[in-house]
Amino acid sequence: MADNTQKDPKDWVSGDDPMTGAQESYLKTLAEQAHQDLAEQELTKAEASELIDKMRQKAGLEE
Repeated sequence: MADNTQKDPKDWVSGDDPMTGAQESYLKTLAEQAHQDLAEQELTKAEASELIDKMRQKAGLEE
């Protein structure tokens, strides 16, 4: 059976909205843990979600 509990961020209705404050804060924390510089960017919610996933992998937090 296919897992449909997670939707691709590109398919989110609000994916083009600006990232939330929570996403921005979490990205900063992940960047510190991954020893990466996080340039100030204006990301959408979908872009922020995808970057969070990548940063989690770099920080060794991937489930």
